[in-house]
Amino acid sequence: MAQKTESVKPLVVVRIRGVVSAQREARETLNLLSLSHTNHAVIVDNRPSYKGMLQRVNSYVTYGEPTKETITMMLQKRALLAGDKKLTEEYLTKIGYKSFDDLAEAIVTCKVEYNKLPDVQTRFRLHPPSKGYKGKTKKGYNAGGEAGYRAEAINQLVQRMV
Repeated sequence: MAQKTESVKPLVVVRIRGVVSAQREARETLNLLSLSHTNHAVIVDNRPSYKGMLQRVNSYVTYGEPTKETITMMLQKRALLAGDKKLTEEYLTKIGYKSFDDLAEAIVTCKVEYNKLPDVQTRFRLHPPSKGYKGKTKKGYNAGGEAGYRAEAINQLVQRMV
C-alpha cells in the first residue's frame, strides 16, 4: 500500500504567550523548540516530530508557512551568529551561499535546515507586532484570536514584528 508522502515545508513558529501557569510538558516543549521568551521565532520543518511538538504548545505559539521574502527579511534584519553578532554576507560566502536570497531559497525548499548551520543562533528575537495583535492571544486563530496554525497569514505577522 503506497502512502502519500507530504512535501516537506518550513514553518515559522512565533511564541506569543508566557508560561507562568502552563503545564510542565508545554514549558519543556517550548525549551526544546528554543522559544524561551515571547516574541521569539524559530524556523522548523513540518516533520511529524515537530508537528507533535507544535500540537502540545498550540495555545502558546502561532505558526505557518513563510514565503521566501519573509525568510530573507528575517535573515537580513534579525539573524544572529554566536556571540550576538549579526549574520553577514561574509559568513554566507564562507558557508557556501552567495546572498541572503540564496540561503532563504535553500531554507524554503528545505535543502538546508537553519538550525543546523554552524555558529548560528537558532532563534530570532523579534519585536512585538506594530499596532499590536489583532485578536486575543488566548484564542485560536480560527476563532478570531492569535494562537495556533495560521498558514500564509504568518507572513503579515512576522513582517510587522521584524
